[in-house]
Amino acid sequence: MGYVERDRLLSKCEGSIYKLVNLAAKRALEIAEGQPKLVEANAAVKPSTVALMEIASGKVQTKKAKQKE
Repeated sequence: MGYVERDRLLSKCEGSIYKLVNLAAKRALEIAEGQPKLVEANAAVKPSTVALMEIASGKVQTKKAKQKE
């Protein structure tokens, strides 16, 4: 699974490409630093691709911000 559909990813991040990019970048850095992968992936698959696969499968999600009253 090298390609993940953009629409599928955006639906997981409230439709915000900014949130998607930030989430994927943070998770890819964690994977590169040695955190375990949450999906099955070859050792040859780049951390950024693994992060996108995790987001698409729903294993990694954004936090909802608290709204001010």
